[in-house]
Amino acid sequence: MSPALPDGDPAPADGALPASAAHGADGRAFGVYLHVPFCAVRCGYCDFNTYTATELGGGASLASYARTALGEVALADRVLRRAGVPARPVSTVFVGGGTPTLLPVDDLVRLLDGVRTTWGIAAGAEVTTEANPDSVTPEGLARLAAAGVTRVSFGMQSAVPHVLRTLDRTHDPARVPDVVRWARDAGLRVSLDLIYGTPGESLDDWRLSVETALMTGVDHVSAYALVVEPGTRMAVQVRRGELTLPDEDDQATKYELADDLLSAAGLHWYEVSNWARTPDDASRHNLGYWRGDDWWGVGPGAHSHVGGVRWWNVKHPRAYADRLAAGRSPAAGREVVTGGTAALERVMLGVRIAEGLPLADVPAGSRPAVAGLVADGLVDGPAALGADGPRRVVLTRRGRLLADAVVRALVG
Repeated sequence: MSPALPDGDPAPADGALPASAAHGADGRAFGVYLHVPFCAVRCGYCDFNTYTATELGGGASLASYARTALGEVALADRVLRRAGVPARPVSTVFVGGGTPTLLPVDDLVRLLDGVRTTWGIAAGAEVTTEANPDSVTPEGLARLAAAGVTRVSFGMQSAVPHVLRTLDRTHDPARVPDVVRWARDAGLRVSLDLIYGTPGESLDDWRLSVETALMTGVDHVSAYALVVEPGTRMAVQVRRGELTLPDEDDQATKYELADDLLSAAGLHWYEVSNWARTPDDASRHNLGYWRGDDWWGVGPGAHSHVGGVRWWNVKHPRAYADRLAAGRSPAAGREVVTGGTAALERVMLGVRIAEGLPLADVPAGSRPAVAGLVADGLVDGPAALGADGPRRVVLTRRGRLLADAVVRALVG
């Protein structure tokens, strides 16, 4: 999440949506994202909208957060009803952050109960919480599972102590197998998040991290290239010469190594940075983002999307709490995504997933470019020709490494 909010139009004080937001809603899934903006320590590479307790003043605290966020859930229900958006049970819930498990378990349960009471949660829904390995206990995980959580995503990042130190991560890597076991004992699906390309990380370091993740037996792994954003502490360290970033070839080699190891272990890519053992192990919530479904993002800095209308909340927890206390929407701005912008986003998101992008969704003037992408080894030829069904643009592994170039070619 960028430190700066996007440009857009002012959002109505009451959060009202245009009637167009209801069009076609019955054909789209509805998810809820719950943002918990608290961390015990702010990592030097992180530019997410997170805060430590010492950064917050009155009106924003761990103790009051669940009550404040439930105020936005109630507002969301009113806004959707007034816009004529048909009521749909929630198909996915994702509690992210920050470190959601810094909240007391009772508060996490209250948030989930608030979503359930307001909209209902569909049978078989996916309910995920993020967690750090040092922020959970067996008892807490069992209570979350009993409350309806079905999946936990642990921020492992690396198995190598010196890499974790560079990232300012505080957990002991030896704890990861334990927390995975606790979660599985509680009946939860488990995902591990990894980061590659940290300054000072060798190829052997990265191999150890991927192999260690696989040894836990998890059925889902996310592997993200480190991006050093302006304004972060790590960006300052790089500018001063205290840290040296790896080059693009190093990152590509590490991506290919991860793909080799994960594929050999039976996990297959379903999105450029995500691998799952079976379709049921994939993150359905994140697939909703990539497929253009509806979701309401609750919390400071959270983004939402309903029927082609996208908006984002004020970033600071105190401003967020003050707006809700005054009966106002916390939305800072919004935009209605139509025409060329909608087509561009469909291409950008659709090509990232293994099911690919229907050729019919590529702008007509750019469709001839697909043949060149196939010739360059970036797009799968049989899929583009419709060998097994409708013609689709599906990335090869080389295409995954150059996904941005593929998008540029497909949008002219």
